[in-house]
Amino acid sequence: MPHLAKTGLKWLLSSLALSQVQAFYIPGWSIKSYKEKEHIPLMVNKVYSDNTQLQYAYYDLPFVCPPTGNSHGSLLSGQSISLNLGEVLRGDRITISDIDLMMGRDTECSFLCSREVTRKDLKRAKQMVKDGYVVEWIVDNLPGATSFVTVDKSRKYYAAGFKLGYTDYSSSTGKPRYFLNNHHTIVVRYRTAPGRAGEKGGKVIVGFEVYPKSVGPSVRRENGCPADLHDVDESFELYMPPNKTTTEKEVMAQFPHSSYHREFAEEEGNDDDTINIPYSYSVYFREDDSIEWSRRWDLYFVNQEEGSRIHWLAIVNSLIICGLLSGITLMILARTIRSDIKGYREVSAEDGKVRIMRKSKSAARSPKSEKSRISLLEQDTEADNDGDFSSDDEALEDVTGWKLLHADVFRKPQYGYFLSPLVGSGMQLLFMALGLVFLSAIGVLNPSFRGGFISAGVGLFIFAGVFSGYFSARVYKTFDGQDFAKNALVTALLIPGLIFSLIFILNLFVWAQASSTAIPFGTLIALVFLWLCIQVPLVYIGSWYGFVRTGAWEHPTKTSIIPRQIPQQAWYIKSLQSILLAGLIPFAVIFIELIFVFQSVWQDKSGYYYVFGFLSVVTIILILTIAEVTVVTVYIQLCSENHNWWWQSFLVGGGSAVWVFLYCVWYYFMKLHITGFVSSMLFFAYSFMACCVYGLLTGTVGFLTAYAFVRRIYSAIKAD
Repeated sequence: MPHLAKTGLKWLLSSLALSQVQAFYIPGWSIKSYKEKEHIPLMVNKVYSDNTQLQYAYYDLPFVCPPTGNSHGSLLSGQSISLNLGEVLRGDRITISDIDLMMGRDTECSFLCSREVTRKDLKRAKQMVKDGYVVEWIVDNLPGATSFVTVDKSRKYYAAGFKLGYTDYSSSTGKPRYFLNNHHTIVVRYRTAPGRAGEKGGKVIVGFEVYPKSVGPSVRRENGCPADLHDVDESFELYMPPNKTTTEKEVMAQFPHSSYHREFAEEEGNDDDTINIPYSYSVYFREDDSIEWSRRWDLYFVNQEEGSRIHWLAIVNSLIICGLLSGITLMILARTIRSDIKGYREVSAEDGKVRIMRKSKSAARSPKSEKSRISLLEQDTEADNDGDFSSDDEALEDVTGWKLLHADVFRKPQYGYFLSPLVGSGMQLLFMALGLVFLSAIGVLNPSFRGGFISAGVGLFIFAGVFSGYFSARVYKTFDGQDFAKNALVTALLIPGLIFSLIFILNLFVWAQASSTAIPFGTLIALVFLWLCIQVPLVYIGSWYGFVRTGAWEHPTKTSIIPRQIPQQAWYIKSLQSILLAGLIPFAVIFIELIFVFQSVWQDKSGYYYVFGFLSVVTIILILTIAEVTVVTVYIQLCSENHNWWWQSFLVGGGSAVWVFLYCVWYYFMKLHITGFVSSMLFFAYSFMACCVYGLLTGTVGFLTAYAFVRRIYSAIKAD
């Protein structure tokens, strides 16, 4: 009966876990249904571009219609929506707009406003259109999308956002002309709500499309609406003619050697000149039963699903590389080391003689250890002359390479007090990364949870301070550290402090650009509070437990007083060469997946990297690859009688970060079209910071794997 009860409890817990996963998989936390003619708030967020890293709040633009404060149900236009930490950090600034939507009611045309702008504001609008800025509106947590059709015309898909304007080139001069989209056709797709809400007439939104159009002032009626939306003869060009006191002929006469064009004439105008930009919109509701509410985000990823074959190719590529490394590692463990250990034990048992490595080990324990080591060859020669040790050549052949380092391999490294905080911070980042991949793979973090990925990442990083302090303290005590409080303080402040300082300095430049990318001062204070008041105590608690209650890791062999001299090393074993060569293998494992990640982060800023199932598999393969590469590299180094492996294992594990950063540089020049000093600085600064974080994480994996490997092989040859 107890066994049956225990089994039943396991099945119950498993069922609850699976049901919870299924519940979280549904995008969003609850279904919002609307009744007929119920107000639907349309919120405006920000504008962003692939050509720059600077985002701007929509209502901060001087050439769009400002909010009037009108009431839309229980909300007022211009009212800001409360944001989570992730939304603030990603530059979101969500506000209720003046656009009036009512469920099921079509509006052929509504005039929004006529915005009076100066020449300076017009120049800014022209520059933003030139930079390809995209606008993000939100209805029912769905971003306004531009609708497209796949190449084979079999499926429709969405691209989040819509163009602020477009660029055209004059057929006569070839000069660029810039047009502003000032009329927006909004299409809201809906279906009957599931369950009781649908029985009561409720409807849910399954699609939100925006079709922008540029309409000139001369083709509008007196009420401000376009005369004919289907056939617009004139678009709204972002051009203001020179003022009345300066004609084009006068400008050409004043500058006879300049090639006159429209931009030159515009610059000659007075900055106080103004022009009116009319804005209008249309609304259409269309019922669409082909889309389930729980699958409405799929339309944003239909085009990305075409890359599934490439994702599988990436996984196959990663598995092949990992499989080859696994074979090499198993060969080392199963053949080389096992045969070495077997030969070691056979020689030590033969004729009751004490083996050379046993002599070295016993000598290391005595005050005369170094003297015994120096006279080791003389003792072997005497034994051979007496005829008591006939297999001396085999013994000397057996006691070579890594077995000679048993008295030096666990010698504490230089600057170990700096290595332990790095390992602790790496474990903190590893816990955060695995937590994010896991939560995303099971659907807890999904596109509808805007800002959830960043918010969860910050939360996991803060509370993973316990793991950071624990591992840092144990490594610190293993290196004979004494002051665990000082080590805990360095662990809690070093890496987070460097990251925060870099972000603060970058923020100064972004603040100067009045961009929503800048983190508000209040948010910075909140981050400092989380860091100093929550993370630092957690690091201290973890350090106390790791240092006092658990203690240092015990080494299987004793360390001699005088270190062994390291012979000349081959070129491929030297630090820099081994780091670069070993780091190239993990980079090859993640290279294909890295292309999709970079495209999602730097190009499709409004898009979401959704294939976390693929990413989780590649992450596991990456960790295994780094562990195996580090084991092989450290083994080769020990076979070359080089006992300085502590820092080497950490650097080899993080060596692929160098290749990732080089790929960032290549990606910037070959794939991106970023303009402006601030945007370029943000790209390289964020890339460098991301690569450092990645290097810390992978370096920690390499360090802990190498330590476990070294302990294992030297425990196996430990003499009884």
